[in-house]
Amino acid sequence: MSRIGKKAVELPSGVTASVSGQSIEVKGPKGTRSFTATDDVTITVEENLVKVDPRGKSKRARQQWGMSRTMVQNLVTGVTQGFKKELEIQGVGYRAQMQGNTLKLNLGYSHDVDVVAPEGVTITAPKQTEIVVEGNDQQLVGEVAAKIRDWRRPEPYKGKGIRYKGEFIFRKEGKKK
Repeated sequence: MSRIGKKAVELPSGVTASVSGQSIEVKGPKGTRSFTATDDVTITVEENLVKVDPRGKSKRARQQWGMSRTMVQNLVTGVTQGFKKELEIQGVGYRAQMQGNTLKLNLGYSHDVDVVAPEGVTITAPKQTEIVVEGNDQQLVGEVAAKIRDWRRPEPYKGKGIRYKGEFIFRKEGKKK
């Protein structure tokens, strides 16, 4: 039995869910999100609860059961609260600034790095050393934050680079004479 799958997803006030076949669409104050489940699970909506049940006792059905329930929960969270990733920039001369829909990064390269926010994601730079990526799609927000971080990953000697807020960077000791 899936411990996660057994729990029903509660729909807060202002959020509606509709099921057609294997796809579920959730509407809320921050937009509309949808998810198509595999044929191994059944999704049902009862009043303000969404239940996911396996079709059969196969291993794949049990795997999809918990995963599908979590995906539905992420849809509900996305349309109510949204998702947010915060990044910090450390290093002399490294900075970020917004110009319209484009994030301009100075990361020690001979050129500025331009990151265009995809549709459904908003990027802000409240300070020159902070970047905030927000949206209602958890996967897309994480992907955009990871792509920004990949431009200058934190290095282990001085810790310079772009890191997630609160991320611990394992530091190495330098050469000794």
